[in-house]
Amino acid sequence: MQIYEKRLNLDLVENTQDYIAQIKQENALLKSENLHLKQKVSDLEEKLSILLSSTLLKDSHNSSLPPSTDFPASKAKRRRSLRKKSGRKTGGQAGHQGSTLEFSGEPDELVDLKTDYCRVCGEDLTGVSAHFHSRRQVFDVALPTVFCIEYRLYERLCSVCGTTNRADYPVEVKAPVQYGELVHSLIAYFSTGQYLPFFRLKKMFSDVFSLSLSEGTLGNSLVKMGQKASLVCEEIQAELLQSKVVGSDETGCNVNGKNQWIWVWQDTQNTLLKYSENRGSQTIQETWEAGLPQSVLVTDRWSAQLKTASVDKQLCLAHLQRDAQYLIESEKDSFASEFKQWLAEVWQAKRESLEKDNAYAKADKVALDLEEKLNQMLLYHIDKEKCPKSHTFQKSMLKYKNYLLTTLYRLEVPPDNNASERAIRNVKVKQKVSGLFKSAQESFCHIRSVIDTAVKRSANILQTLRNIYKYAS
Repeated sequence: MQIYEKRLNLDLVENTQDYIAQIKQENALLKSENLHLKQKVSDLEEKLSILLSSTLLKDSHNSSLPPSTDFPASKAKRRRSLRKKSGRKTGGQAGHQGSTLEFSGEPDELVDLKTDYCRVCGEDLTGVSAHFHSRRQVFDVALPTVFCIEYRLYERLCSVCGTTNRADYPVEVKAPVQYGELVHSLIAYFSTGQYLPFFRLKKMFSDVFSLSLSEGTLGNSLVKMGQKASLVCEEIQAELLQSKVVGSDETGCNVNGKNQWIWVWQDTQNTLLKYSENRGSQTIQETWEAGLPQSVLVTDRWSAQLKTASVDKQLCLAHLQRDAQYLIESEKDSFASEFKQWLAEVWQAKRESLEKDNAYAKADKVALDLEEKLNQMLLYHIDKEKCPKSHTFQKSMLKYKNYLLTTLYRLEVPPDNNASERAIRNVKVKQKVSGLFKSAQESFCHIRSVIDTAVKRSANILQTLRNIYKYAS
């Protein structure tokens, strides 16, 4: 029995040793495989880094792409503005008119605060006269309440001819039960002016106004307001047709999953947005049959825009700065660097002309120098094989060289198209909040045109919408 137990223990020891040896062998293989995979990952990361460094991605600092589309790796670049430091302190500058909460001369409610006992000895002070010490005011808003107006129609019988004379309902009262002009104006204001989607708009009317509005009611209201606003847009378009300077731009918009387009034309007093299914010159021809014959058109390098008939044109120099920055980073040709520096000199010349309130004449030395530098840069030889993008950009500048310095010779012409960018940005904000347009994109354009025009004219937006709903027909 003891001999059997000894043999059993020996077998167990041998098996355990074999198992340990097997585990050690597998462990060595895994370590070797792990080192191999780590080296492979390192090699792939190095190749990827080389690939990314050789392929420059466009973002908001070197193209017209919005900052929201930037890749995480380009966030740091995005913070590097192309603008130079002005030397001024941050915040409001000298002469800036600020606003602050001030005392009202006619408060709606007065609350007199008097103590009825002495805080030291407890003596009764109710019979002692009180002397005014100081005041404080609190400004708040009252919760809105819904009110109902009932119109009762009466008839009167003429005692002479026997005619039954019936009174008339107000023109705007067309249904047995309906919402008033202010409700419709608020729907347009919050949906188009403040970008609220239908779900949040319903919730707001329920919580704040105690009104239960369906999405169908909201949609119908916006369509109706859009129809009325379209009449005002015709007047805006007529004024733009007479404007000396008009800026224009276009942007894509998602309509039921399809990419459509919204165009803008604007000046210092007017903004006109137009929905279209295409980005070509067809939209321009439909909107402006004869072009803009009295205007200088400020735009980007979009060919459809540049085909518009006009007195003259000005390319957006801010766009060209970003284009030049991209060429500097991607192809590193000296042309792009020199062109970017030339653009900075044009900006400086424009600032000086605005300070003097006097445009340059073409014979002025500053203008002649800038023209000469431009001509020399456009004659500069660029190797098409090594720098194809810089070569294409130079050809474009040669083609549109007459549209680069219009801003210097006409004081009212801006050097950039930022006003159009600001007008078109509202479309993107609306889409970012609501996701897409389903059917009210034309109504949005009409109403937003009215809102932006009202802002430019320092008019109250809500009152403007209310007047349009009441009087436009």
